[in-house]
Formats: sequence, structure tokens, C-alpha cells
Amino acid sequence: MHTKVQLDKDIRCAILTVSDTRDFETDKGGQLVKSLLSDLNVTIAKQHYRIVKDEQSAIQHQLQQWLKEEVDVIITTGGTGIAQRDVTIEAVSTLITKEIEGFGELFRYLSYAEDVGSRALLSRAIAGTVGNKIIFSIPGSTGAVKLALNKLIKPELNHLVNEVTK
Repeated sequence: MHTKVQLDKDIRCAILTVSDTRDFETDKGGQLVKSLLSDLNVTIAKQHYRIVKDEQSAIQHQLQQWLKEEVDVIITTGGTGIAQRDVTIEAVSTLITKEIEGFGELFRYLSYAEDVGSRALLSRAIAGTVGNKIIFSIPGSTGAVKLALNKLIKPELNHLVNEVTK
């Protein structure tokens, strides 16, 4: 089921891929985020699509830079698992002022029901706000990106941005 979404206003997004091995040509997750947002009234400036190593300081440095800029939504892909190198959630959670608990809960529920079964418990997807900005951290697999964008992020993007900027 694909929901047609019409945004009330132009929303400025940034995409951060967290990976030790990906580059712009091999970054399927980040490219898919960009593609799935392309049918919306979303702006992704060239400087708002980056790839950083799976290191907490590198992730936080890029996020803090974007948090100072005119960006409404930041979507990170990758580094959300339980491997030693997966530190996206640790980097993001220290910045978030209000967690949107339902995002991670629904992501895991939908992952369980539609795709990965009990392996969904390994997903540490998270979302929250920092001031008047929203950060989503999702796994980097194309299946996870499609699920998060099509079922959760895109249908609620208008509402989330309107609520956080009240």
C-alpha cells in the first residue's frame, strides 16, 4: 500500500549514511531515501547528503553541523544494529531532546510482521526532536529504508514538521 502524500510546505531534509564501506555510488540506502522523498515537496541540498564512518564523533559532528543550519528533518541510515561498530543510536540519542518512542516501536512491529520476523528485535531504529528539527535513524538496508519511509515517515512528515515547529 503506497499512500499519496502532499506536503503543506517545502521541507528541507538532510541524509546521513553511516558506513565504513559505502561511497556515493554504493550507498543504496541513502540513495533510496533520496529517491523515495523525490515525489514530495522536499529539498535535499547537495551539502545535505553525506557519508561518514561508523564513529560516534564523526556522526555527531555532522549532525551538530546540520542542526545549526536550515534543515527540518535529518534521516540517518546505517549503524543501527548491535555489532560493536554500530554506534549511530548512541550518537543520535545523546542529541535528542524528545524521543518519539512510537517510531522505533512501530518500525520493529512492521519489520516483524512484514519482513524479518523475530530478527526485528535487533533493530534499534529511533526518532526524536532536537529543538524544532526531527531526526530519524533507520537501518541502511533497502528493505528497512522502504518500510520506514513509505509506512512511517512520508505519511506523517507534514504533521511531524508542523507539530515540532509550533
